Amino acid sequence: METKMYCFKRLGEKVMARTFEKQVTELNVRASILNRFTELGRPNTVAVG
Repeated sequence: METKMYCFKRLGEKVMARTFEKQVTELNVRASILNRFTELGRPNTVAVG
């Protein structure tokens, strides 16, 4: 969990948007980027035999 939070913070320490709705959108975009990076880095496991 700490690694995920570190990666999330690397996307930006501060929220740049001023309105609450835009802040929610900004954080959702950051979470989506992090999820995509995680998906790309996950190995595909295939059963052999």
